[in-house]
Amino acid sequence: MMRLSYQEIPMGELDLGANLLAPLWMLLAFVGLGALCARRLSLDPRPIATLLIYVIAPVTVFRGLVLGGPTPAYLLLTLGVFVTASLMCLIVGLLARPFFPAEEASLLAFSAGTANTGYFGLPVAMVLLSPEGVTLYLFCLLGMNLFEFTLGFYISARGRFSVRDSLHKILRLPLIYAFIAALAISGLTLPLPAALMEGLEVFPPTYTLLGMMIIGMTLGRLSLKEVDPGFIAAALAVRFGLWPLVSLGGVLLLRTTLGIGEELALALLLIGVVPLAANLVVVAMEVGSRADKAALAVLVSTLLAPLVMPLYLAGLRELLALG
Repeated sequence: MMRLSYQEIPMGELDLGANLLAPLWMLLAFVGLGALCARRLSLDPRPIATLLIYVIAPVTVFRGLVLGGPTPAYLLLTLGVFVTASLMCLIVGLLARPFFPAEEASLLAFSAGTANTGYFGLPVAMVLLSPEGVTLYLFCLLGMNLFEFTLGFYISARGRFSVRDSLHKILRLPLIYAFIAALAISGLTLPLPAALMEGLEVFPPTYTLLGMMIIGMTLGRLSLKEVDPGFIAAALAVRFGLWPLVSLGGVLLLRTTLGIGEELALALLLIGVVPLAANLVVVAMEVGSRADKAALAVLVSTLLAPLVMPLYLAGLRELLALG
């Protein structure tokens, strides 16, 4: 089981709006730092995006999976979220094609399948959930990570590349192999040196810092003429309109059929209301898509999150009679 520090607060006493402010200001500070670096130091965010995709993200997922102690039940959560994210991506992609150019439709489809479950959602989960609930949330988070670097990456690449080139790019992604390696090590109960695991502790916070700074670096080069209200509105409608309904439907279905507990229900509801993923910008930059539009949409959704999430979660919890 993962060792995580958390603040357990009784559900009835939880002021979610106040608890969202700490991660929000932290993330916005990272965005501001990235914008400052782009303007004052003329840093190019593309090499950093490549570093995140090919080194930092795979190591972060590997460490989290090994520490999490995957079980068949946990992996079913990962698979369920992966399938849901993939279906959302494919459906939104089909709907967006008649209204957006190919690159933007692919980017919008990718945004529909993922969310800021890590940088933003995890600090909230650690306040909202018990340690067992946080572990459940983390395996849900892994499902979205897998989507981002498999089908999501492919859909994004297809906006600019052929099927063959897009598949070749996916096969080069080390996160898939890191996931398989972590499962093999856990399944065979192979011990890893304590010094190695301690050394890998620096990767998750680095992942958060650089992921949010890339948004700022991209926004630092953005001009007003590149603002696309239509793309932003579509991305926000899917993230804050469609996803909460999908999460609610999933929880209702699972409670009726499997009788899932309150912790898993809250974890799934949280997955459905976090803002757009920072990795939307990272992947867009790596495949040469419209990272500027992605960055602005991510920033707007992050700013809206403290207003939207408490209302959604409070309403959904009351509807489900949780807490």
